[in-house]
Amino acid sequence: MSSIKNTRILDVLNGIPVDKTPVWIMRQAGRYLPEYKKTRAEAGSFLDLCKSPELASEVTIQPIRRFDLDAAIIFSDILTIPDAMGLELKFEDNRGPYFDNPLNNNDEVSVLNDKNIDALEYVAEAIIHTKEKLNNEVPLIGFSGSPWTLSTYMVEGSATKEFRKVRSIVFNNPDMLNMLTKKLVESISKYLIMQAKAGADVLMIFDSWGGLLNTDNYINFSLNPMKQIINNLRNDKITKNKPIILFTKGGGIWLNQISKSGCNAIGLDWTINISAARKIVGENISLQGNLDPCALHGSDESIKQAASKILDDYGFGHRHIFNLGHGIDQYVNPDNLKILINHVKEYSKKFHKN
Repeated sequence: MSSIKNTRILDVLNGIPVDKTPVWIMRQAGRYLPEYKKTRAEAGSFLDLCKSPELASEVTIQPIRRFDLDAAIIFSDILTIPDAMGLELKFEDNRGPYFDNPLNNNDEVSVLNDKNIDALEYVAEAIIHTKEKLNNEVPLIGFSGSPWTLSTYMVEGSATKEFRKVRSIVFNNPDMLNMLTKKLVESISKYLIMQAKAGADVLMIFDSWGGLLNTDNYINFSLNPMKQIINNLRNDKITKNKPIILFTKGGGIWLNQISKSGCNAIGLDWTINISAARKIVGENISLQGNLDPCALHGSDESIKQAASKILDDYGFGHRHIFNLGHGIDQYVNPDNLKILINHVKEYSKKFHKN
């Protein structure tokens, strides 16, 4: 197989100098794009889109056709694993993803199927289709939700305002959570290995709800399980050398601990200054982020200023992947994203001169 033409993101993850700061956008294949809406309508539903390898690969490469991005990320959903474990994922446009029968006790956790990786074969097929369509232009990112984030949905049934049920279980039934976490660590590890085998060049773990926890519980229920996954990936011949990005939303206070997880890069949300983050994690780990997604609702000039500020704050160096601090929202004008990407490409050159 011929090598990837645009290796900027892979270079940054491996500490190799680049000519400009690479950029990709979390949730870049999504509802802000008219072409995505069209393909989704063709699929019939969000879940049908996720489970159709051909259509999932199509929406994965739509933003690559439109923008000068340095990576694609496979179109899927973090809740594919709970679905494969037997919880039966459902989706409504005005409600989002949900489970009708969330987990309530140890017995319900014990019967979950954590060996059914074959049920996720459609994701591997989507990756294979996508790699063909990308034709080695840019790398492809595979991903999973973190054990803690998947647990929150599996226990609550859907995203809730306070996540009271799962946060209470942390205190009143940690055994249930530990049993669930153990199953999820195994499933996620196999799932990410499967994605790498299918052709994913980079692997990312999304810990969307880690920031809900206090420090001790974050370490126990979120970070340590992610470390176990990273360890499992490092011990498998397929994923041994694959770069891993770890993103905890609300995790700025734990950067020192996250930097010791074995990941190659840490995703930052917009609540921490990237210069401060760089001082904490040092020069051996890359940082990804961290523009506030709402900056994309600004004027052309304010978008450029907000991006310049992050690039200025990071300064000289080759360990920065530009991204948002969370997923792009559905109401963003695609033209604004184009302005952002083009500006990052042009403005960042001055930080990469030898």
